[in-house]
Amino acid sequence: MNVRTLMVQGTTSDAGKSTLVTGLCRWLVRQGVSVAPFKPQNMALNSAVTGDGGEIGRAQAVQAHAAMIQPHTDMNPVLLKPNSDTGAQVIINGKAIGNMDALEYHEYKKMAKNAVFQSYESLCKKYKAVIVEGAGSPAEINLRKNDIANMGFAEEADCPVILIADIDRGGVFAHIVGTLELLSESERRRVKGFVVNRFRGNLSLLKPGLEWLEKHTGKPVIGVLPYLHGLHLEAEDAIPVMSTASDARKIRVIVPALPHISNHTDFDPLRLHPQVEFAFVPMGEAVPSADLVILPGSKSVRSDLEILRKSGWEMVISRHLRYGGKVMGICGGLQMLGERISDPLGLEGEAGSSEGLGFLNLTTTLEAEKQLRNSVGTLLLGNVPISGYEIHAGVSTGPALESPALRLEHGHDGALSEDGQILATYLHGLFEMAEATRTILRWAGLSEAMPYDYRARRESEIDRLADEVEKHLDMEMLIKIMDEKCSN
Repeated sequence: MNVRTLMVQGTTSDAGKSTLVTGLCRWLVRQGVSVAPFKPQNMALNSAVTGDGGEIGRAQAVQAHAAMIQPHTDMNPVLLKPNSDTGAQVIINGKAIGNMDALEYHEYKKMAKNAVFQSYESLCKKYKAVIVEGAGSPAEINLRKNDIANMGFAEEADCPVILIADIDRGGVFAHIVGTLELLSESERRRVKGFVVNRFRGNLSLLKPGLEWLEKHTGKPVIGVLPYLHGLHLEAEDAIPVMSTASDARKIRVIVPALPHISNHTDFDPLRLHPQVEFAFVPMGEAVPSADLVILPGSKSVRSDLEILRKSGWEMVISRHLRYGGKVMGICGGLQMLGERISDPLGLEGEAGSSEGLGFLNLTTTLEAEKQLRNSVGTLLLGNVPISGYEIHAGVSTGPALESPALRLEHGHDGALSEDGQILATYLHGLFEMAEATRTILRWAGLSEAMPYDYRARRESEIDRLADEVEKHLDMEMLIKIMDEKCSN
């Protein structure tokens, strides 16, 4: 197959792999090249529902958007969603196959490899270029056996690799040289160059170091990307840290930072909204006053609910409602607001049941078949159009659902409490719709809420990123590197 392939690996986690892949996908589309992103194995709690009815990492969905194509399960054939310190739900080709601990999965990778290469070959048949993203670092020598995420994939696919390193962390030259040192000889040959990410300052001061690096390794520095202040791309997993000064003109929204919080990208439109003062509140810290409290999704609802209780949030929410505040629950948050959550199959941990917070008259049972779908409909609070996606194993029943929050294609969803203070839904992505966000903020107390076009912001950020990639990297060199795959 005459397909241009390039793999971006990082010297560390969060070195900028996802960001660079996103920028490269958009740049290639501008050149008239049909391109697809690909991440063989991802570990993340932020996910997206694809058009073919599966689940992939959120970052790959953003990269597909940058490539101007629809997300597909082939773009992330193996997704691991941690539900404990040592285990995760394993998703293959978009569908959950069960939970495994680290040792079980390490052995299972031999099987997962088949899914990885079937998906890669499928993309190669449909697109002229495939930009592959590694996971973590290729220098994690304890994970080298049966590797499908980094050099194990690159070696078998016979694709060139570039290394990206984050200079803002410090020690960038040690990261690059140390990573190369821990690779095998054939893997080192496969690395065709380096990208330095998040540089601040005068480039002339960095130049002697870059010259030394090229001389020491015999490999080129493809470019230095500057620190892009304010750049927003949906996070693969890490919760963004924000500190904002209190502003009485803004509405205050808080979300508990649950240990297994999932799809926290739901709240990006609120974090960026100019009239919202938003905060993720770590467990155990004092809970600030707010106008709106939102309970987020969770990959381990019952265990997160227990920690929420121990951290005093049950009392906080009760007092908040007593004084007229508003509360939302999204997916796992909806389940927590009910009377009981049952997990008879042990899908998210030890089998059993837990008492809910009891603010809504509904109960939830986790079932083996996960609901995965994209949906459109109406937010009944203001009869405004909405769209989003559902990812949940829970099935909720009870009188509270007789007063739904949404009307979707497949039926009603969620609940709006009789007193109008609690709104709960299974739909993720609700705040991406400007009018829906405006309506909810008005409901929460912001009388002069303005519309905020989050989707336009996301598009402009991807274009900004592609501009910076083109400006600061040697694109001719990159294309030449990619073409080496075609000449093998």
